[in-house]
Amino acid sequence: MTKRKNFNPLDFEKHLKNVDAQYPFVQVMDETGKIVNEDLVPDLTDDQLVELFSDMLWSRALNDRSTTLARQGRLGFFAPTAGQEASQLASHYAFEKEDVLLPGYRDIPQLIKHGLSVDKAFLWSRGHIEGNKYSEDLHAVPPQIIIGAQYVQAAGVGLGLKKRGKQNVAFTYTGDGGSSQGDVYEGINFAGAFKANVVFYIQNNGYAISTPRHKQTAATTLAQKAAAAGVPGIQVDGMDALAVYAVSKAARDWAIAGNGPVVIETITSRFGPHSLSGDDPKRYRDQASFDAWDKKDPLIRFRNYLTEKGIWNEDKEVALMSKIDDELKEAVKLADQAPKQNVSEFLEVMYEEPTVTVREQIKEFKAKEGQ
Repeated sequence: MTKRKNFNPLDFEKHLKNVDAQYPFVQVMDETGKIVNEDLVPDLTDDQLVELFSDMLWSRALNDRSTTLARQGRLGFFAPTAGQEASQLASHYAFEKEDVLLPGYRDIPQLIKHGLSVDKAFLWSRGHIEGNKYSEDLHAVPPQIIIGAQYVQAAGVGLGLKKRGKQNVAFTYTGDGGSSQGDVYEGINFAGAFKANVVFYIQNNGYAISTPRHKQTAATTLAQKAAAAGVPGIQVDGMDALAVYAVSKAARDWAIAGNGPVVIETITSRFGPHSLSGDDPKRYRDQASFDAWDKKDPLIRFRNYLTEKGIWNEDKEVALMSKIDDELKEAVKLADQAPKQNVSEFLEVMYEEPTVTVREQIKEFKAKEGQ
């Protein structure tokens, strides 16, 4: 008779170790662009690989142009995205146009690739109403400013897609700081309880504005927070475009099959500040942290991979960057041509039926505006 192995349910340290073992770090390419996991290499054609890399280069260019515009006072709020191109664009590449995107304020690149014009994205940053007017075929909502609120919205949208029998999902993003918000858990829990069609992303860039990730939670991964809601969670190298795409595609397939949501934690980095509204990362990050992440740049490793395959070279990149530069310049011109907004217009849409006081204010401001 086999002697039963002694099990101590009060061994709390073992509990924690068992949890950690369930969330391995998924990677396909190493920092040099060499394949380290052949089994997970996604089935993408050469043209698709080039398209994805082109999207990532475009995103870096958009970040650089937006940074310049913001420093010139020609944009409003802007959250830099440099360093998160694989986390953002490789994840988005796994979804369909009919899938519903619920972005946070740092997710402008995905929103544009989902169908929003660049000039409208600039207008959104400026606080112009035209930046929030979407066409009927754009399956997305304007970026959420309230941290984590998009998770609750995504749960509802995903449930709606399921009830209508759609083979589509809602997908949404927050940061490591957002994962500490109550709304994030509530959204995951609701979606899990109803097995809603949702893919949730936590882009772990290490700092919630200025709070290091290790000070936010004792959890060794953020992906494991999904377990409390009975939802699968997975941690992936967010600087590895192939790994992010592979995990995202698998998560989408899982969700549309009726299995419910997935939580994906992408380990990534923002190379710049949290936003250009006064944040200085050098006050809470040392140079060594910047240097370490620079070596993991998602553009460098993907470029190396494509160059080794013989489908990318410097001439192609120069030509592409020139084209992107022209397109961004045109988008800025279009945004600059948008009609100026009047205070009276804001007052007119404040209520469906303006109050007496608001009607008086509308009249007052129209007089000042020469209307």
